[in-house]
Amino acid sequence: MVGYDPESKHGPLTSTEVAISGSASGMVTRVIISPMDVLKIRFQLQVEAITAKNPQSKYHGILQATWRIFTEEGVQAFWKGHIPAQLLSVGYGAVQFVSFEGLTKFVHIATSFNTRDPAVHFVCGGLAACSATLAIQPLDTLRTRFAAQGEPKVYRNLRQAVVTMYKTEGPWSFYRGLTPTLVAVFPYAGLQFAFYNIFQKVYVYMIPPAETSTGNFKNLVCGSCAGIISKTCTYPLDLFKKRLQVGGFEQARSAFGEVRTYKGFTDCAWSILREEGFVGFFKGLSPSMLKAAFSTGLTFFWYEFFCSTFRSLKIRGMVEKKQE
Repeated sequence: MVGYDPESKHGPLTSTEVAISGSASGMVTRVIISPMDVLKIRFQLQVEAITAKNPQSKYHGILQATWRIFTEEGVQAFWKGHIPAQLLSVGYGAVQFVSFEGLTKFVHIATSFNTRDPAVHFVCGGLAACSATLAIQPLDTLRTRFAAQGEPKVYRNLRQAVVTMYKTEGPWSFYRGLTPTLVAVFPYAGLQFAFYNIFQKVYVYMIPPAETSTGNFKNLVCGSCAGIISKTCTYPLDLFKKRLQVGGFEQARSAFGEVRTYKGFTDCAWSILREEGFVGFFKGLSPSMLKAAFSTGLTFFWYEFFCSTFRSLKIRGMVEKKQE
C-alpha cells in the first residue's frame, strides 16, 4: 500500500526509488490514456450542447467524437500534445509520490495519527498533489492547448508554442487556470488516496486471505474505483480549468464552434451556468470518468509494481550478502 509504513520489514524506499517509481508509473499510464484525455478536453471546451439534436454541435457522443477526430485529423490526433503531457506525467508522478511518502512519514514522526488512516491519506494526498501541480502547471497548459487545437495547427511543436505564448501573452499565460486547478486538485487527489486506502481494506476484508495474493489486480481495481469517485466529485473545477487555460487561444478553437473568453474563475463559472445551464458543468464527464478509472487504476497499479520491484531487488541483495 502507498504511504509510509513503519512496520515494513525491509524499511522504506529511498526518495530516489520513490521518484523513479512515480515517474515510470506516470509515463506508462500516459501513453495508454492519452486518447481518452483528448476526448475529454474536446468535450469540455465545446460551448454548444453535447447532443445530436443540436446541428451546431461538433461532438455529441464518445463514439461519434472518436470517429470524427479520426477521419478529420488522423489517428495521431489522439496523442496531440503528448510530449508536454508525457513530461507532465513524469514530473507530476515523481513530485506527488515523493511528497506523499514524505508527508506520511512526517505524520508518523511528528504526530500520534495512524499513517494508515484514510483521513491522513486525504490530507497528505491533497498537499502532495498541490506541490506537484505548482511544479508542472506550465506543461499542463501546453498539453491542453495542443490537445485543443484543430487544423491548421497554431502550434507546430513545443518550442514554438513556448516562444509564441511568452511573446504574445506573457509568462503568466503558462499559469492560466491555476486557481481552479489548485482548488480542484486538493480534494481530487485527497479523495483518490483516501478511497484507494479504503478500497484496499475492503478488498482484503471481502476476499479470503488465500486469494489476496493477486495484489496487482487488487491495486488496479481499487485505484479505478477511487478514480471514478474522486473525478465525479470534483469534475466542474476541472472543466473551469480547461476553459481558462485556452484563453487567448481563440483562433485555434474557431473550427470547433463558438468560443468564449472569461475574465477569471468566477466569471467562467457564472457564464457557463447562464449560457449552458447546470449540465454545462459536467460536459465531458463520461470520457472523463472512463479516463479517471483507467488513469488512477493504472497509476497506482504501476507505482505499486515498480515499488515492489525495488523491494524485491533489496531483498535479493540482502540474501546475496548473507550468502557471502
